[in-house]
Amino acid sequence: MKWSLVAMIYSTRRRYVVVTIFFTTAFWLTIELILLSYTNRLNVEISRADINQFSDSRRAATFAFEAKEASIEEFKAVYVTLIPPNPSGPGERGEAVYNDQDDPAQVSKEKDGYKKYSFNELASSKISLERSIPDNRPDECLSLKYPTRLPTASVVIIFHNEAWSTLLRTVHTVLARSPLEYLKEIILVDDHSNYEGYAHLNEKLSSYIQQFPKVQLIRAKTRQGLIRARLIGAKQAKGDVLVFLDSHCEANYGWLEPLLARIAHDRTIVVTPDIEVIDLRTFSYAKGKGGYNRGVFNWELTFKWRALPDYEKERRNSDADPIRSPTMAGGLFAMDRTYFYEIGSYDTEMSYWGGENVEMSFRIWMCGGSLEILPCSKVGHVFRESQPYKIGEGAIDKNNMRLAEVWMDEYKQIFYAMRPQLKDRTYGDLSERKALREKLKCKNFKWYLQNVIPELDIPDMYPHGRGEVRNLGTDQCLDTLAKNEAGGEPGMYVCHGMGNNQFFMYTKKNEFWHDDFCLDLVSGDPNTKVKLYNCHRLGGNQKWEHDRDGRIRHVLHEVCLDVEGDSLVVRKCDNRQTQRWRFSAYPEEDRSKISHSDVL
Repeated sequence: MKWSLVAMIYSTRRRYVVVTIFFTTAFWLTIELILLSYTNRLNVEISRADINQFSDSRRAATFAFEAKEASIEEFKAVYVTLIPPNPSGPGERGEAVYNDQDDPAQVSKEKDGYKKYSFNELASSKISLERSIPDNRPDECLSLKYPTRLPTASVVIIFHNEAWSTLLRTVHTVLARSPLEYLKEIILVDDHSNYEGYAHLNEKLSSYIQQFPKVQLIRAKTRQGLIRARLIGAKQAKGDVLVFLDSHCEANYGWLEPLLARIAHDRTIVVTPDIEVIDLRTFSYAKGKGGYNRGVFNWELTFKWRALPDYEKERRNSDADPIRSPTMAGGLFAMDRTYFYEIGSYDTEMSYWGGENVEMSFRIWMCGGSLEILPCSKVGHVFRESQPYKIGEGAIDKNNMRLAEVWMDEYKQIFYAMRPQLKDRTYGDLSERKALREKLKCKNFKWYLQNVIPELDIPDMYPHGRGEVRNLGTDQCLDTLAKNEAGGEPGMYVCHGMGNNQFFMYTKKNEFWHDDFCLDLVSGDPNTKVKLYNCHRLGGNQKWEHDRDGRIRHVLHEVCLDVEGDSLVVRKCDNRQTQRWRFSAYPEEDRSKISHSDVL
């Protein structure tokens, strides 16, 4: 009886233990199923701690969504914020920051910042490295989805004597607003900064980036310039796509995915984000949707922004569609890494910066690729009005001459006509670049003009007048005074023989032409200002008469250009010396006297 009772008690205990084990197991199994259900939504295949151990060559990112496509809102779920948000902090939501002008210390620091960096570094230093900024993407972008299997990116950032806040804000926003599984690495290349004046770029920077496994720092032993420093960074890159950024940018949410998706669609497409303006004085971030411009160039080979022509507007079905761009600004772009080298990377005989963006743009289009701006990818950029550091003397001129000689065929003569001072300059050995053009079986420059930028005005090869326009009474020259925009008022300035703002042509349509703008006079009243407006080829307000060493007379209003101090005025035509003008060349008149090559 005793043993029977013991057995019953033992049996009862065992049942309780079994029941307890059953419910405990069921509880944890339920928890596991809930967690599994959540993680299946992202289907994370590997923890972020192991991401950096992966090597890949055209491998898909190390995580995948359950769906084959995802919106930017869904991608945001895997972004990693590094700095806690501060909604009331300076500059949040892209707002402007103003320094206290009644505080002598702040005034002094602000002035010093402009001197060292050509922007308001004091204002920048007050702003979080991951501040909130407006989402200016077109509405059509918000519903777009991108493949969840994308190539990986190596982001290459070159800096020289850069401010701490702008450099680190570039790094932080790239890290915090990119899916880390697609971001293979960030490669910082220090182009031989001056550590005496910019000590923060030395040991402080090396120590700071150690917290970021994806960030590496390369230091050039000598000054390389942007072009060669980028080649140093590209050589170290392991990602499928090279993304080049300037060192004073702010990446916006969803900036990377559209770039990678477009390149995954076609590796010969070179893409740039839609670049938004960060004000250099207040660091306010642009709030508008943008004007949908694209990159072009003028015949001095300077990059320009221009509104979309009608044929490009008609080609696009949505504001989210890529914009085909004849040229790119060159500071921010993405390109398949293998294709970058296949098509010739950079011309290594170009130095520092300037002209390399136009050269690459011509080469991409002429050699089988294409160039696009993606409105759904937004990156802010501080546009400086001047450079705070020096570059090699004559570097930009040499770079432009190399690009003209290799890629522009007979049209290079227009460039030299506008830059006559370059006629006897040397540009180095071109054999390697010409061999590249032949190897790639590139189209000619005439094809580029007709098919990529047909709206570009091709100047007369033999205009009535060309070059500087010298006033014989004052010995000064007609000058746009850098007011190269519609409504700009030209004036008079000391003749410098460098072209640029003093280069004009007197066309066969009797216009005074400067870089797509013409001298325009709306009235013959003496108080009326001569202004620059887009050339319309219709005569009227833009039709003038001129003979060598003679007057410049407006045909419609029957008044003549005259000079008063540094101002350009119109007066009743008479014989005074200040109404007599001389172009540096009269090609049409002289073509019968000298050969074609000498004229141009």
